[in-house]
Amino acid sequence: MFDIGWSEMMVAGVVALIVVGPKDLPRMFRALGEFTGKARRMAREFQSAMNDAAKDSGVGDIAGDLRKMSDPKKYGLDALKDAEKELTAWTPDEADGKAAKPDAGLSPDRAANKAKIDKAMAEAAERRQAAEAAELSGEPEIEPASNETDKSA
Repeated sequence: MFDIGWSEMMVAGVVALIVVGPKDLPRMFRALGEFTGKARRMAREFQSAMNDAAKDSGVGDIAGDLRKMSDPKKYGLDALKDAEKELTAWTPDEADGKAAKPDAGLSPDRAANKAKIDKAMAEAAERRQAAEAAELSGEPEIEPASNETDKSA
């Protein structure tokens, strides 16, 4: 509570010894101790009276309910459980009532673009595999054909 070191306490004791005198010093310390004890008892009684009043009015129950409702761990676990239930109930065949085709939800333009991209990726993969095979066999590398895809899209 207070940051009082031994040196400060010794200075206060010397000042009290000089001001009060050695004859009355024990009586002063006894009175100071009794006063401190009374103050502590009053504070303890006040705190217990406040705790009893809070207990009688139900503040403790309300505080407990608020703690339970605002528990982040419980909220997080409930959300995870709900998400897990939704994911385990989901099947890809029933997604949005559409067939399980990969292009089922695409517009015709997007489906055409996707087909072009898939074709270009397949050709690139074939060229890469041919180059790797040629490198492993020690044959000279074949110059890949230029990519003549439709650039108007």
